[in-house]
Amino acid sequence: MDLLIVAATEGELLPLPDLADQNGRKSPLRVEKLITGVGTTAVAYALTKQLQAHKYDLVLQVGVAGSFTEKLSLGELVFVNSEQYGDLGAQDHDNYLSLFEIGLLEANTFPYTDSQLVNPKTHHLINLPHVSGLTVNTVSGNEQTIQLRKEKFGADIESMEGAALHEICLREHLPFAQVRAISNYVIPRDKSQWKMKDAIVNLNNWLRNFIELCGSQAS
Repeated sequence: MDLLIVAATEGELLPLPDLADQNGRKSPLRVEKLITGVGTTAVAYALTKQLQAHKYDLVLQVGVAGSFTEKLSLGELVFVNSEQYGDLGAQDHDNYLSLFEIGLLEANTFPYTDSQLVNPKTHHLINLPHVSGLTVNTVSGNEQTIQLRKEKFGADIESMEGAALHEICLREHLPFAQVRAISNYVIPRDKSQWKMKDAIVNLNNWLRNFIELCGSQAS
């Protein structure tokens, strides 16, 4: 099995376990990591270039995210089932119109399903709550933006890269998953309330376990 671990920054991804040798035998699981940089353009460039050079059985994007709902706990891990772009469209006075609403895309034009970038599968070793994601270029940091995005999209979490992963892997018909750790609630910006370290530790503990499980099943 060939597994690609994708993260926006080095800080979100701690050293991966070395599976090169298991009891004197070469591991059947090959793990590579890709640090893309922040934002959809960086992900689109780095991931597309990587996929042109190598084939993978699963692309797994990991990182932190803000939560629009307090039903998710800080530090909690989630599987992002669907994604949408939160600021790709047009402003119409005080309203925001998506590409679908202004007629530039049909809601079910591939790879979209009802305007969403939906992951058609989950991995059998990923047993995490399913959430919907919103991908933006500028994270929400004031009451007006937060309220608009909550009402408009109804997403559970917010990140800066998720939709790019979904769109690229759907277009390439490539199995993928996105797992996020909740580092903060989406409220007017206040870093004193963030739990970034806890989120990253929890994320990487889960990731190491996932890689080891994949390795044992691939043996």
